[in-house]
Amino acid sequence: MFYKILTITGLATFEIYAAIPAGFAFGLNPIVIFLASLFGGLVGVFVAAYLGDKIKKWLNQFRTPKPEKAKPGFILKIWEKYGVIGLGLLGTMSVGAPISIGVGVGFNVPTNKMVFWCCLGVLIRCALFTSIGHYSLQLF
Repeated sequence: MFYKILTITGLATFEIYAAIPAGFAFGLNPIVIFLASLFGGLVGVFVAAYLGDKIKKWLNQFRTPKPEKAKPGFILKIWEKYGVIGLGLLGTMSVGAPISIGVGVGFNVPTNKMVFWCCLGVLIRCALFTSIGHYSLQLF
């Protein structure tokens, strides 16, 4: 059972959408799935937030500047419309916390604000999808 929980936590570090169904496939209790995916998601947020600056500096050594401006994508539209809160909550719900943190670092958002809103987004996402999975299985 320890390895199943560790697997859920590891999957949730990168993508919660894979971790919660895997927990149900392993036959774990929904509370255990919620706690393991929450812990893994929070670890992913903190790793992305506090190592993201160092990774950005390292990658900038190899990048050449782009003269033309790219077309605005989904995340940029969220940023322009809702700001830090939207990027933390909606970005975490749609594309995941590590990507939202990376975009926030790219937009020079204060790290502590991004971490707070992404942690809240991970909590909501884990609770929502674990409850949906649990009650969906109750239908069968």
